[in-house]
Amino acid sequence: MKLKLWIKLKPWIKRRLFGLLGKDPDGVVVAFCTGDAELCRRMVDEVRALVPDRRHFVVTPENWPRMRSELRRYRIGLAPVMLARGAAAKPLADGAPSNRSHDRKGVVSTDALRRAAYRLAPRKILAYNSRLERHHLRLDLASFLFRRGVPLDRIYLRPWWWPWKKRERSVFPAGYRVLEGRACSPERKRIAVLAPYFPYPLAHGGAVRIFHLLREMAREFDVELLAFTDATVGQALPPANSAASRAAETEAAPVLEFCARVTLVEKPRYREPRWASLLPPELHEFRSPAMRRAIAEERRAFGFTALQVEYTQLAEYGGDALVEHDVTFDLFAQIRRSAVGHTAKFTAWWDWFRWHRFETRAVRRYRRVVVMSKKDAELLGRDIPCTVLENGVDLERFRPQPEQPGQRLLFVGSFRHFPNVTAYRFFTERVWPLLHRSLRDKFPEMTLTVVCGPEHLTYWRAFTDSPEPAPDPRIRLLGFVADVHPLYVEANLVIVPTTVSAGTNVKVLEAMAMQRAVVSTPPGCAGLGLLHGHSVWEAETPEAFATGVATLIADPELRIKMALAAYDHAQRNFDWRSIGQRQRDLLRDLTEPGT
Repeated sequence: MKLKLWIKLKPWIKRRLFGLLGKDPDGVVVAFCTGDAELCRRMVDEVRALVPDRRHFVVTPENWPRMRSELRRYRIGLAPVMLARGAAAKPLADGAPSNRSHDRKGVVSTDALRRAAYRLAPRKILAYNSRLERHHLRLDLASFLFRRGVPLDRIYLRPWWWPWKKRERSVFPAGYRVLEGRACSPERKRIAVLAPYFPYPLAHGGAVRIFHLLREMAREFDVELLAFTDATVGQALPPANSAASRAAETEAAPVLEFCARVTLVEKPRYREPRWASLLPPELHEFRSPAMRRAIAEERRAFGFTALQVEYTQLAEYGGDALVEHDVTFDLFAQIRRSAVGHTAKFTAWWDWFRWHRFETRAVRRYRRVVVMSKKDAELLGRDIPCTVLENGVDLERFRPQPEQPGQRLLFVGSFRHFPNVTAYRFFTERVWPLLHRSLRDKFPEMTLTVVCGPEHLTYWRAFTDSPEPAPDPRIRLLGFVADVHPLYVEANLVIVPTTVSAGTNVKVLEAMAMQRAVVSTPPGCAGLGLLHGHSVWEAETPEAFATGVATLIADPELRIKMALAAYDHAQRNFDWRSIGQRQRDLLRDLTEPGT
């Protein structure tokens, strides 16, 4: 009875109380546009959709002097605030933000407007960052980290040694599943390969390399693949003979055609801050008790006599040969040299230091270290037993086809690998505008197709400060592409605007095999033995890159001449069959008694 009475009286008490204070009892939503104009516009639209039943006001640095007095009679129930830096927005007639400049008197700074929001509604702030993630600000560490630009999914992460309660903990799935493939032969030696992912479909360079060299190994050895899985193959480890298990076997069929056995382990979910460990965080992402148990048990059950480990982040598992798909500390050294600002420089140094410390020690624990080029071998040092096994290309699959007339550019670079995000930004933010401004009349039909890989927006947000790439009608962004061959066929020119890179790029080799000319930065074509102006157009600056694109698009004869030279070079040096022979020689040495 008392509860019913309180429910009836509560609205009346609320109206009386706020009436005494001279305020409207119904809380309003006041959006503070204190950042990039377009982000503010999207913030306002989202908040209006989230809270459709409240009155909304939009505040900008320009209209704040007028709005300050108008808002005095209202109670602020929610105050969205944009924390991203950038040109602040102005109101249009309907109250939505605009991009117009406003240098007139009476305009407050965005910082002053944020302080006003904190003062007026300290417990009602709904903060937005440049990725358009939102978080209710409080007086806690998570809110401090969010204000400092830490992504939303990481603001609650704490190291294992953190004394207070943690929001999330790392997850280490147990168990593994074995898929049977090709029948074993008593005459063949047995070897195993450990990989951080299942190498099919051939959606990126690492998968291409592992897939083809597994096939080459299988010409002489019975091969077992031990791989971590994601959502594509074997995620939940379903029971044998279940529908999900049969589906996983179907997806794995191309690998099971030549592998005798495939062992799948679900990848751990590492949930600690990246700065909190002396070891590189990528190592923790693959620390799996289930994988250690699988290796030990499969060594006894399958009886492999040599283990080849793919990628440095798996080096802790131990084995006979370690494949350095790139010298990782070299990659972070490049990032360190290009870092701007004290915080970015320190972060880059810390990443480089951790990788250099770990990697230089890890390679000494292996009997043989496989690298992609002579440059990589020199980086590791003369005392490391290195074998150069270059990346290759399937010359049967990537057969050249004649070009069709056009001005179509192609960039293949999964956003899962952050150098590809950096490369895309370098081209679209620094090269593409040059082409538009100076060459618009010459190349009105020029377009760019980008293969971004699966879940590309997730990785984009993880590596940048924006929710998605800026839209451009002349740029086509593709997610997962099972077969990139048709894209090479339709392309007139392949671009590799990679500003930081280690190892060698399979995408360049595929373009060479398809007889498509390539414009690349020096890191993008490093280690392949290509010559500027003969088999590749090499450009280091945005201006030089734009000139290379313009020159080759405008001169089909030069483009074809360069593509033919690159094709001949690929045939002589990068056929998987010849590289596979050297891979088998390496395994034969490792499996010989007494070696």
